[in-house]
Amino acid sequence: MSETANRKTKKICFFGHFGSTNFGNEITLHAILCHLRRVFPEAEFACICSGPEVLAATQRIEAVPISWEIVKPWNLRSPAAKLLRRLFVGVPAELCRWLIAFHTLKGTDVLIIPGTGLLTDAYGLLNWGPYNLAKWTLVGRLRGCKVLFVSVGAGPLYGAFARWLVKSALRLAEFRSYRDKASMAYLQAIGFRTNDDRVFPDLVFSLPENMIPHDGGARRPRRVVGLGLMGYAGRYSVSRPTNETYRKYLDALVTFAGWLLAHDYDIRFLLGEAVERTVTLEFRALLAARFGPAAEERVVDHPAATVEQLLPEIAGADIVVATRFHNVLLALLLGKPAISISFHHKCVSLMSEMGMADYCHDINHMDAERLIEQFQSLEGNAEKLRATIKEKVEQSRKALDEQYSLIFNGALGK
Repeated sequence: MSETANRKTKKICFFGHFGSTNFGNEITLHAILCHLRRVFPEAEFACICSGPEVLAATQRIEAVPISWEIVKPWNLRSPAAKLLRRLFVGVPAELCRWLIAFHTLKGTDVLIIPGTGLLTDAYGLLNWGPYNLAKWTLVGRLRGCKVLFVSVGAGPLYGAFARWLVKSALRLAEFRSYRDKASMAYLQAIGFRTNDDRVFPDLVFSLPENMIPHDGGARRPRRVVGLGLMGYAGRYSVSRPTNETYRKYLDALVTFAGWLLAHDYDIRFLLGEAVERTVTLEFRALLAARFGPAAEERVVDHPAATVEQLLPEIAGADIVVATRFHNVLLALLLGKPAISISFHHKCVSLMSEMGMADYCHDINHMDAERLIEQFQSLEGNAEKLRATIKEKVEQSRKALDEQYSLIFNGALGK
């Protein structure tokens, strides 16, 4: 890949659920931004995102909200009043948002939707959901922007309108790639023609080497298992979620954690999203209630507030058992054997691509005894698996180098 700077100053804008507490999303944007800044050092960068104030501070780029609050909401009880408000306040306010979006993208050359599982309506149509995705891609094309979907994840899409919006947004793109075969297959299943679209690995595999910590083979008095918990994924996981799934999930992991402590392992908690600190505290209370306060002495709990703080926590583990997708991916990137508590097809795809299909555990069918058996198998094959993981990570990096070359030399016209 050439290191030469661009001859013409470009304005490159990103769209996504960034500036949030989700470490996976933040590190995804950071990875692609590092590569763009290296090849286009004079380019102007901006981001349309969920948390513009946070992102502007962490990534040092201009950031604007996905949707502006034009009129403050107020509570209305009457259905007639709600309808009138939508017609005479809501519609004009939304037209104003379209005009603001059109003004925002003035002078923008490229609009990039980078990675993450953005193509879903599991969290609604609005905010970073399908409606605003379609709106911004359409406005981008009206402004003459090239639209790129780069290593994005897809599904689930429950509503017919949401499926139509996502397919419409994808059709406007000049370049489309998906982070796994399952995402491409999902889009094909809902009637989208992928044609010459490609599959490339998750963008986090292209994280610069200088960001990746190493434990240097440090010796510890006990083996350390990184345990990554997650709040209930709800409709992002299954169409009809129940609290029973989450209860069984915690119960099985408490049993597993007790087994680890009884077999001379230490536990290091890993976060995937800052707000999940409450899940960790709930888990610790359940652990103490079942195995006694002494269990707390063997638990390391350094809650990370940023990705930079999370990475050394993962590096300090010998083996990782995690639920969050990017906790597992980062563990593999750091060469750690891992078990994925799978809550979405992306988890299964990742583990299969990394030669680790035997070490997926379905969150909807948690079984503590089976999880312990998988862990014992993982540890018994750890050396062989580390070699496989290293090879697969290198392959993923090379594949992403190829994708960056396609983008830089093609769509971005370097």
